[in-house]
Amino acid sequence: MSIVVYLGDAQETQEWIALLSGLLPGFDIRDFDDPGDLGAVEYAVVWAPPAGRIKAFPNLKAVVSIGAGVDHVLRDPELPRHLPILRTTGPDMVQRLREYVALHFLTHHRDLAVTDANQARAHWQQIVTPIAPKRRVGIMGLGNIARACARTLAMLGFDTAGWSRSGGAVEGVTVFAGAEGMPAFLARCDILVCLLPLTPQTRDILNADLFARLPRGAGLINAARGGHLVEADFLAALDCGQLGGATLDVFRTEPLPEDHPFWRHPKIRVTPHIASMIDAETGASVIAANIRAFEATGTCEAVADAERGY
Repeated sequence: MSIVVYLGDAQETQEWIALLSGLLPGFDIRDFDDPGDLGAVEYAVVWAPPAGRIKAFPNLKAVVSIGAGVDHVLRDPELPRHLPILRTTGPDMVQRLREYVALHFLTHHRDLAVTDANQARAHWQQIVTPIAPKRRVGIMGLGNIARACARTLAMLGFDTAGWSRSGGAVEGVTVFAGAEGMPAFLARCDILVCLLPLTPQTRDILNADLFARLPRGAGLINAARGGHLVEADFLAALDCGQLGGATLDVFRTEPLPEDHPFWRHPKIRVTPHIASMIDAETGASVIAANIRAFEATGTCEAVADAERGY
């Protein structure tokens, strides 16, 4: 029995192989690019694997995503569709995203971009911003992690709303659901936070029509997927003032190319896909526990719904 590991970086891959080898002694943990007997491979632990490669393992039981999202696995057009995909989630990842959203939300709320610009030119300007109950935030997506982020902002006192396809109650949060709830949700978002899964239904959702429905000068935080954002529409909305500023953690092409306009745009803060980046030690522990559970029962709580895309 063997497990193959792929992260796209040789050093990182070897780190994960070493950790998983200690946690799963019954398995031969190997590099995805040096798998040995293809028929012996039962699990592929991967982040953004090369297209067409997963199908090479005829006896694979499951694909394990190194992360909460599974879109990077599903985009392989040759992926055997019968294979279960296990997501890697846990309290650490939830906490990291809560911290990221709170940090960058507060930078928008307190207009730190203006303060930073003033410091650069030694200009003293005391900015008065609304107190939390007078600042309206909207969270797009109400999965487990997004609900935790929404509750965090609500506990800080912000007027917090959430939107998802199906809705659902969240303590301290006003919830909107479906296409019929979207206009009212957007109209009350001073700062919009996208935490949606990337599916065919949500791809390109951050577009000109959506931006036009936000209050003028609204802020945007995208910590979901780059495929949600229509880049040309986004830049146009920033340049005309419909959007006041943005923080982006995810991009259509990663790493973000050096010549990409996002890097140097004065209204954009770029972070390199780190919002809930799991450390190898924690991630390996979660993955090992999920594989042990899957081995014992043929399923586990981490199995994604491939039809929904998350």
